[in-house]
Amino acid sequence: MMSVWKRMAPLRQRELYYYDTNQEFETAELAARLYMMIREEMERSRKEKILLLCIGTDRSTGDSLGPLIGYQLRNRDLKHIQVLGTLNRPVHAMNLEDTLGLVEQYYQDHLVIAVDASVGMNDHIGCITLGRGSLKPGLGVSKELRSVGDLFITGIVSGCSSYDPVILQSIRLSVVMRMAECISESVCLVEKLWESMALV
Repeated sequence: MMSVWKRMAPLRQRELYYYDTNQEFETAELAARLYMMIREEMERSRKEKILLLCIGTDRSTGDSLGPLIGYQLRNRDLKHIQVLGTLNRPVHAMNLEDTLGLVEQYYQDHLVIAVDASVGMNDHIGCITLGRGSLKPGLGVSKELRSVGDLFITGIVSGCSSYDPVILQSIRLSVVMRMAECISESVCLVEKLWESMALV
């Protein structure tokens, strides 16, 4: 879990978009922005494929956003987007370094989109953020982990003061599931956009 406001990309690349799932959420809007940012970053970095790295643990409701998204997407048979981090095989603080080693070894030509739960302002709970650059997992629970990702997607599950693991375990599952479903559907739309643009 990360805190969006504590550690972000360098100032020249700072770019952050909010999508409020408490209001009328347009999945297509997030998908269109994500698709555009993927294309821009792939052209800039000369990467050829996409890896969605879903970070979190199934042992804490507040930190289960990543594994839930990974689980939902692994069942969608995506052809253009690889997924790491599911409910069955979560990527979390204890195995993140090993996972990043695998990414560096086997996914060198992949643009990495890091997905994680985050903490933020109380009135932003339920919001999804999309940004350019890497995120720093673990900040929301005071853990020091390596930065990861070329782009990031986070779901704000709690307020900035809620670093206590006990509080994170009491986050309502409905809040996390709503964001997980919105992000998963947006990623699936990116896949469809990718296929349709390939035919042009």
